[in-house]
Amino acid sequence: MTLKEQLQADVTAHMKAGRKLELTTVRNVLGEIGTREKSGKTPVDLTDQEVISLLQKEAAKRRDTARIYVEAGQQDRADAEIAEAEVIEAYLPQALSEEDVTAIVDSVIAELKASGTELGMRSMGQVMKPVTAKVAGRYDGKAVSDIVRSRLA
Repeated sequence: MTLKEQLQADVTAHMKAGRKLELTTVRNVLGEIGTREKSGKTPVDLTDQEVISLLQKEAAKRRDTARIYVEAGQQDRADAEIAEAEVIEAYLPQALSEEDVTAIVDSVIAELKASGTELGMRSMGQVMKPVTAKVAGRYDGKAVSDIVRSRLA
């Protein structure tokens, strides 16, 4: 079952259980997915990775909005945004720890060295490509880049 199919199945489950917050949030996310799929010259079906990326952006958007509400002194609205973000984040894959990402980076560097590749700061792209594929949205890309840079230095 794809992530999109899971979201669609959960709409029915939330509706039957009477969970309005979850129902509204998942419907909004599905609407955003539909908009992305239909925008552009030709309609496309989003892959699970693209849906995960969209979910991360939606959760981040809600957390940012919650922060703005807190600064404006509207805690009740901030709580609602945080609750929506938590519903969205439940669909995201388990995040990796910094140690996990460091281990992945080290293994990729070891594989490249074993294949005879000379590694330096110029080979950042060679290391980042396989690392990014393995991390795939489960850790911040900028932080991954910093880890790779520190290992190559």
